[in-house]
Amino acid sequence: MAMTLGYRRPLYLLAFDHRGSFERDLFGARPPIPPAVRDGIVDAKNIIYEGFTRAVDHGAPPDAAGVLVDEAFGTEVATAAQAAGHLLAMPVEKSGQAEFDFEYGSEFGAHIERFDPTFSKVLVRYNPEGDQQVNARQNDRLAQLTRWLHDSGRTFLFELLVPPTDDQLARCDDSHEWFDRELRPSLVVATIGALQEAGVEPDIWKIEGLETHDDCARVVEQARSGDRDDVSCVVLGRGADEAKVREWIRIAAGVPGFIGFAVGRTLWEDPLRAWLAATVTADQAAATIADRYRELIDLAVTTSGVMAGVRP
Repeated sequence: MAMTLGYRRPLYLLAFDHRGSFERDLFGARPPIPPAVRDGIVDAKNIIYEGFTRAVDHGAPPDAAGVLVDEAFGTEVATAAQAAGHLLAMPVEKSGQAEFDFEYGSEFGAHIERFDPTFSKVLVRYNPEGDQQVNARQNDRLAQLTRWLHDSGRTFLFELLVPPTDDQLARCDDSHEWFDRELRPSLVVATIGALQEAGVEPDIWKIEGLETHDDCARVVEQARSGDRDDVSCVVLGRGADEAKVREWIRIAAGVPGFIGFAVGRTLWEDPLRAWLAATVTADQAAATIADRYRELIDLAVTTSGVMAGVRP
């Protein structure tokens, strides 16, 4: 391939680029968002960032720890993170859409250049057995983004969600757990291959947790196929409970090519809900987030030399 792809260093992202879910789930609001709610979301994201900075101050590796935050509510955080020299990832996609599209339309490049994040991230829902017209439109937009990012020397972080089709779920007796275990791993591999064939070339794939070492290895094999030797994967949290996220990280940590995680709601949702209910202070919420984030990093580092920085 003409472009140089990949990112092999350990990466532990505290993810809070959520927009619609903050509005809807935490604050019970629908667009148009009242100014008081907007201010509350900004305050909540500043609390999460305070937790992040405390974690770094108390030993989280500064060259591997980073934040994933949005422009809509997280401009203050993104600006502060850049000024402090922290790793920064920012989303390019519209929030909460079944089909990927650019948050800022044709102006997406100007917004990336404004913040100059370490990683430009997309969240994409894609099933290779799903709507082929939707898949084709997503392929075109994502290939356009690939070209722009790599032509400008930027790193592409791709969050892949593979939701089941109705037929696939029916084959699994309407069990999402069965789908996750039996069908999703092969669909993830097929999706990565289809996107690569369409000219979509992330440096890092952000993957829903997988249940076995072998499934993780198959995903890495596809991600690194065709001379993509430096492309890597990280585990996403999907809002699962902490025990499940820890299990996914343990499984992935033993697989060369998985370099870390990007986890959000698992770490900050409960502390923020307690803060909103006025049962804890902002300072206490930040401290809890810092502790949970540090514990997840410690798990990733101690479980595998790969995640601790040994080149796979």
